[in-house]
Amino acid sequence: MASSTSLEDAVSELMDSPGGQLLNSVREYLRKRATALVGLFLTGLVVGFPIAKSIVAWLIEEQRLPDDVNVIVTSPVEFLMLQIQLSASFGIMLALLLLMTETTLRGIRHPLVIERFKEINVRPPKPSFSFIISIASSIILACCGILYAWELLTPMLFEYLSNDAQQAGLSTQWKLEAYIGFILNLCIASAIGFQAPVITLLALRVGMVEPKTLAAYRKHIWFAAFVMGAIFSPPDPLSLFLVSIPVIFLFEIAMILHRIMPRKSMQANS
Repeated sequence: MASSTSLEDAVSELMDSPGGQLLNSVREYLRKRATALVGLFLTGLVVGFPIAKSIVAWLIEEQRLPDDVNVIVTSPVEFLMLQIQLSASFGIMLALLLLMTETTLRGIRHPLVIERFKEINVRPPKPSFSFIISIASSIILACCGILYAWELLTPMLFEYLSNDAQQAGLSTQWKLEAYIGFILNLCIASAIGFQAPVITLLALRVGMVEPKTLAAYRKHIWFAAFVMGAIFSPPDPLSLFLVSIPVIFLFEIAMILHRIMPRKSMQANS
């Protein structure tokens, strides 16, 4: 009984902490927005289904495949399930876009965030300005990541992998699901990895972490970039390397930008 009481006290103390308050606010937000998020997901699922069919047909056109490579379907429902997966991904993207938009707007006005700005003597940015900059930067970088994956990574890796198999005397017939999944994973990994400057700059500008702390843990951050690449990229060493290196490069650019960008104190703006 005593141990149960102490556990309840520890949980209560944890929920009363700033982190617990933030967790409660997130839980309350998700509860209120559950209908909208589910609605957006279902909308994306329905609207994205016919679009997914067109995307698959476009990707398997002969000019986009390496020489002597055939894409095959190995089960009766493979193509149908692939369409459902792609349209579900579209629905998830819409729901995440709503979450990202409202998180940016609400996060700047959150009492814990405002209190942190006061502690480090920095004037909080206006929500509208912060929203526009954050969203625009994330979208531009995500598009750059997808372009990087599509124009550079995909042709290079497909050519290398197909030639390697053919030189070994193997017939290069790729499953439709594996082929589309390979492209999708590369694009998603690159789009997420290219968010490194936005995340790094936000963390530095709001005082969540000090530049010297990031510099001290630089090797650990580089290692984390390779771990992220291993999680999101296709399971081959070359993909891992080509996805992780840009993340490290963009992280270093964000560190340089933070050093040269001015920070306005609250006294200077009062």
